Amino acid sequence: SSNMENDVSLEFHQQLLLISENLVTEDVAALKFLCMDLLPLSKLEGVKSAADIIKLLMAQDYLNAEDTFLLAELLYRIKCHSLLEKLGYTKKKVQERLHEKGRVSPYRQMLYELSENITEEMLKGIIFLLQDHLPKRWITPSALDLLTLLEKQGLLTKDNVRILEDICQTISPDLLETIDCYKKARESTLVPWVSLFCNINTNRSLTFVTKMNIIKILENVQNRSIVHDHAILYGGVIPFNETVFQMKKVMSFFFSFLQTISSYKMDGPHRGFCLIINNVNFNSSQRKGSCKDAEQLKRVFTWLGLDVRTYTDLTSGAIINLMQTWQSVQDHKDRNCFICCILSHGKSGAIYGTDDKLVSIRVLTTHFTAKQCPQLAAKPKLFFIQACQGNNIQRPVYVDTDGPTPDLSSMQERVSLSESIPEEADFLLGMATVDGCVSFRHTEEGTWYIQALCSKLQLLVPRGEDILSILTQVNEDVAKRVSPSGTKKQMPQPAYTLRRKFIFPIPMAPPPS
Repeated sequence: SSNMENDVSLEFHQQLLLISENLVTEDVAALKFLCMDLLPLSKLEGVKSAADIIKLLMAQDYLNAEDTFLLAELLYRIKCHSLLEKLGYTKKKVQERLHEKGRVSPYRQMLYELSENITEEMLKGIIFLLQDHLPKRWITPSALDLLTLLEKQGLLTKDNVRILEDICQTISPDLLETIDCYKKARESTLVPWVSLFCNINTNRSLTFVTKMNIIKILENVQNRSIVHDHAILYGGVIPFNETVFQMKKVMSFFFSFLQTISSYKMDGPHRGFCLIINNVNFNSSQRKGSCKDAEQLKRVFTWLGLDVRTYTDLTSGAIINLMQTWQSVQDHKDRNCFICCILSHGKSGAIYGTDDKLVSIRVLTTHFTAKQCPQLAAKPKLFFIQACQGNNIQRPVYVDTDGPTPDLSSMQERVSLSESIPEEADFLLGMATVDGCVSFRHTEEGTWYIQALCSKLQLLVPRGEDILSILTQVNEDVAKRVSPSGTKKQMPQPAYTLRRKFIFPIPMAPPPS
């Protein structure tokens, strides 16, 4: 038994060592910042490496062989998702347990998210605004250093973020959305629910009810686990049979409110730009039916309020140049979102230009990260790719595949979908097919994926559905289709780092088709 314990301990420490060796200076700084509410500041100041932080977490009983969740949460927060497997976690498993075991406060999360969206140019402007509060000979700080200093000086606390609001209003108003979301979520936990129940029973009073108490009550109601005549809430007693209906009404309002603040802002005067790259004519082939897709996409996204621009038959170099051009467009700052649709041939993790040269999808998407395109910081960026991601299926007679004729003499290494989008927040990548597979295009009616996407947008946007719910319906639609031979199937696949729901405002005009 003792030998087994020693083996477990050795393996655990080896895992921790591997994790610490894979964390760079910027990661260590992020970990220190996220741990400021958990570990003594005097000890955090002496941290030089990831190993130092891990030792502190263990010393404070936050980390041991039986419970590694806090370290997993920290790695998840700083987007080191590939290291989670060393602790036996995946990104999805961490997300599922955060509401139950998460230790990083919403305040700390908000500050860290802000720092991630502050570009070098923004930082220079902030330093200029705060020069009276900064040490005279301070070497140019990072965004995290700056936030830490403001906290030490008492200018920034979980209850007072006014200085951040003033700075963001001047430097980049888009950043205010992150602060507003934090404030609204915080206020929602402090609402004196007693006022909502004051007329329920004049003989008994409710002292104070937080949203979590009501949620627990309703969960018990639904599970039929409350069998007493009264529900007890923090010292206040409410007659059970008289309050269930009122509580359900209150919670209906509460969840509606939460959905509002957890959605991306989409109520600006300009919705955003939508680029459509339609590659039809290649050196050795022609993507018949693609113009049908491009026309339908233009009609639908124009109906949704976007400013649509279409580009036809671009080489690999022209595609990259186009991304660089749109990366620098200043008008993004007045828009709510950015959408890019690419219709072409493709292989794993890449699409073809008309010169038959590949362009990595990740290269395209990273043009629009917060640092590369600050005008779109904290705003949703959606990419829809209609292209094959493999070439091992033969072409059926009446259905073309969006991939080149297979070259059996060579096999391309596959690229996972998650590697095609930046790890930072606010991206969505909708792929016509899973990695390694072909996608299908009718030579007259267009591709299965784009036609299903346009159809579901027209059907479900007027119902108030968010984009992920819509893409689930697209998956179902495409999955039901078969090629004329009856043997070919297709399954689309989305990947995303969206932080909130993306919901198109319902257009006043009827759908275009």
